Amino acid sequence: MSVTLSQVPDSELLTAIPAPAGKRRANPGFRRLSSLKNRLVAYGLMFPAIAVFVAFFYIPAGFLIYIAFFHWSILSSATKYVGLGNFRILIHQPLFWHSLLTSAYYTVVMIPATTLLALGIALLLREGVGIRKGGVWRAAVFLPHVTPIVATSIIWVWIFNPHFGLANYLLTSVHLPALGWLESVHWALPAVMIDSLWHSLGLYVIIFLAGLSRVPRELIEVAGLEGAKRPRIFRRIIWPLISPTTFFVVVLSTVSTWQAFSQIYTMTGGPHGGAGGPAFATTTDAVLVYQTAFIYEHFSLAAAMSLVLFGIILLLTLIQKWISDRIVFYR
Repeated sequence: MSVTLSQVPDSELLTAIPAPAGKRRANPGFRRLSSLKNRLVAYGLMFPAIAVFVAFFYIPAGFLIYIAFFHWSILSSATKYVGLGNFRILIHQPLFWHSLLTSAYYTVVMIPATTLLALGIALLLREGVGIRKGGVWRAAVFLPHVTPIVATSIIWVWIFNPHFGLANYLLTSVHLPALGWLESVHWALPAVMIDSLWHSLGLYVIIFLAGLSRVPRELIEVAGLEGAKRPRIFRRIIWPLISPTTFFVVVLSTVSTWQAFSQIYTMTGGPHGGAGGPAFATTTDAVLVYQTAFIYEHFSLAAAMSLVLFGIILLLTLIQKWISDRIVFYR
């Protein structure tokens, strides 16, 4: 009895047809060997980066945690376990509390100023209000961020010189009193803030521009046709859509401001009373950590300060994350 192809089930017909030589299934053993080879190649390519990260981050971080609970000196091999003794010393140090308050003041001023100015400049560049050749202006705004912070801080030292600096020249030219700036207890930290703001603003402007690029122009155009004014469009459409970008900028600026060191050390050193001067007016926690470790050589105490600083930054980040879960709009 002859059977035609139309009478054979499709499943049996497919199994009966041999697969082409180039498309035959690979041997499971060969497939496992190929997968293992790919993993080894991937790990080999990642190893240099992982080794650098472990050598210069994890090992130093682990050693810092270790010496924070010991009395350790770089010049002596004797190590004594003191438990929370270093932290108890910090609690009774007025300068440590002063440095935390200075860091908090620096952060509270810098975060709103950085966020609002960066967002305003990004909106101007986005809308092109009175601005031509937007790419040139974006490069000009971002350029200070890629300049060496130590070199530019030296220039700002000259600008804020109370005797022949550019800042006082501009003030006196409009009949305002000259200020002491870096030699004044009241104006030294604001001078550092101006330098930090000028140096970091470009990065946050670019981040906001990236966030604004995701806002559909169709929504803005429809709202404009419906009669909505620019402030209402910003409050109801643009601001909710860039809230994740705003949250990222706030977190990033919080971490960077609490860790600010280079510009403070450069601008307030030398003839102005030493780093953190005058009269500890610019001594933040990061500056005090450096002074405690490398000037006074109390490395264990500096390690304890670093852990406190890490805990503060972590706590602030968790609080910001908790707030963002309630106000940030993820589309």
